[in-house]
Amino acid sequence: MKQESGCEYCANYTYEEEYGCYVCDADLDEDEMERFLRSDFVGCPYFQTNDEYKIVRKQI
Repeated sequence: MKQESGCEYCANYTYEEEYGCYVCDADLDEDEMERFLRSDFVGCPYFQTNDEYKIVRKQI
């Protein structure tokens, strides 16, 4: 399922201290990386919500 959301809400978008910036941890191919760098990455197939409380809400 593809999600249409910004990278800042994705669990794969993490801060890399070595580079001093945020990077995508998903294994992107060459075309996907080009779209990501140009900010044309809409509907990312690797999007995973970074919602820590998602499981808790299901239990309620």
